[in-house]
Amino acid sequence: MKGTTLLTRILGLAFGVSLATITSFASAKEITVTDIAGRDVTLNVPVDRVILGEGRQIYLVGALDRNDPFKRVVGWRKDFSQADPDSYARYKEKFPKLLDIPTFGGFKDGTFDVEQAVALNPDVIIMNLEAKPATEDAGYDEKLAAVGIPLVYVDFREKPLEHTEDSMRLMGKLFGKEAEAKGFIDFRNIQMARVTDVIEAANPDRPKVLIDRAGGYSEECCMSFGDGNFGRYIELAGGTNIASGIIPNTFGTLNPEQIIAANPDQVIVTGGNWDAYVPGGGWVGVGPGADMTEARRKLMNLTKRPAMTGIDAVEAGNFHAIWHQFYNSPYQFVAIQKIAKWLHPDLFETLDPEATMKELHENYLPVSYEPGYWVSLNDND
Repeated sequence: MKGTTLLTRILGLAFGVSLATITSFASAKEITVTDIAGRDVTLNVPVDRVILGEGRQIYLVGALDRNDPFKRVVGWRKDFSQADPDSYARYKEKFPKLLDIPTFGGFKDGTFDVEQAVALNPDVIIMNLEAKPATEDAGYDEKLAAVGIPLVYVDFREKPLEHTEDSMRLMGKLFGKEAEAKGFIDFRNIQMARVTDVIEAANPDRPKVLIDRAGGYSEECCMSFGDGNFGRYIELAGGTNIASGIIPNTFGTLNPEQIIAANPDQVIVTGGNWDAYVPGGGWVGVGPGADMTEARRKLMNLTKRPAMTGIDAVEAGNFHAIWHQFYNSPYQFVAIQKIAKWLHPDLFETLDPEATMKELHENYLPVSYEPGYWVSLNDND
């Protein structure tokens, strides 16, 4: 155990740490884990005091601490309430104590307060992999190491298909919830195979697909994905991502001429409730409990943009929207199922992504399922 960590603990005891915390500390075991950035990190487990470097990490924490996902969280970034207010509202209704958890600015925008973090005496800070360059540039990693606070990286966004299982296993070790992590991973693998096994066996013709990332969020058209994240979901679901080979990285932009020339057979818009960022914007507000009539109206409006002029997807009504946060959570398998059903309805006639989403909530998540995660201009939704 590092001296700085021990000193921090002793000072904490001097200022009235509870008997339960003392007992937990006494029973902690020191281990070394390798995080998603490939860093070896030594810390005591199970962790009891956690700072979430992104609020939406509650998506994965909730799958491990299902009865009380906030029991270890002593601080978190405030993005959850802004980027996904519908889910936030449901967590707040069931776990109102989340309102008392201190919030932080981001590592990437330089507003994280190291002194505030130290004062909360965390056992670990969990960061998303995409924040690593900014974390190192600002010297946050060195400052936290100097006071004995471990920093662990996970990833559900940069390479979600490659890193989700390892991130969940890592979180399971940290929380002392390895059995729960394994159960979630096993369920995820079963649900993924319901698509990938069928596509591999059938080897169907692959429709051309445009992923319109956060369509309507701005006047720009169109943000999209290269070979990563949703771009990869399209390939696994039996489609061809028209941005592959044009966008060199995971995230990028297509211009209207590129979209019209590619003439996609299907368009899938990622959407959410972004009133906190773009009040009254053209985004499609899908998510738990979404107003489907309003979502469909906004989706229809997006077909009128110049980039959609005359493309086959609009003419055939193969124009859909799906919850944006599937790109930044461990639930990608549900999105892959829904996309597969849109692209190959005959192959996946009996596949029911909504039933999968219900089962996910009933067996692995702390909040109840409410429909609203997708909408389509055809008659299949």
